[in-house]
Amino acid sequence: MTSTNLFASPAWPTVPVKGEAAAYPIHRIFCVGRNYAAHAAEMGVEVDREAPFYFTKSALTAEQSGATVAYPPGTSNFHYEMELVIAIGAPVFKADRAAAAKAIYGYACGLDMTRRDLQLEARAKQRPWDLGKDVEQSAVFAAVTKACDFAAIGPQRIHLAVNGETKQEAHLADLIWKVEEIVSHLSHYYHLQPGDLIMTGTPAGVGAVVAGDVITGGIDGLDPIELTIGAAE
Repeated sequence: MTSTNLFASPAWPTVPVKGEAAAYPIHRIFCVGRNYAAHAAEMGVEVDREAPFYFTKSALTAEQSGATVAYPPGTSNFHYEMELVIAIGAPVFKADRAAAAKAIYGYACGLDMTRRDLQLEARAKQRPWDLGKDVEQSAVFAAVTKACDFAAIGPQRIHLAVNGETKQEAHLADLIWKVEEIVSHLSHYYHLQPGDLIMTGTPAGVGAVVAGDVITGGIDGLDPIELTIGAAE
């Protein structure tokens, strides 16, 4: 017996892929917390070096680079976080690091936009971060570059500017948990599949933006990213 839905369901959001006419559909978004020591320090917390930890964003929070997004409701402290993003390209489950590396389709620049005041309030009360992190239009992605077209990760500069003024600057070598370690670890808790994106954490220098600000960022060897903050609705 077939059935129809009660209402229209949105299509999976997508991100372009360099050199491909077809886009990469986004199914799930995993995010690694506190993966740069200097950022953990500025947030007043210690780095957990026993294992990475994660939070998630809905795929429907995704936006492509170049978008204008409304300043979100419920916050007065809306922060940028510049990140390297891993795009999974093959099923991977309970993988070692070598197998995890082979499952990586590509990489992209990403922005994890955050209602920082709500995140910190939740953290202080030992509550989940959902209101602070799983924010509409808060996961922004530039085009994916295939892994075979990206140099070995380490020396690349990661940086972000607001209205042309540099705010974040580090190197991917500063990542505490490397990409193959993250994919391997996460694969022991989820059946990772093509369409899964993993945001790997942000360097120090996070800060607030207001309506009218233009965020630009980049990672050496990847397409840059841009986001304009619009007025609150």
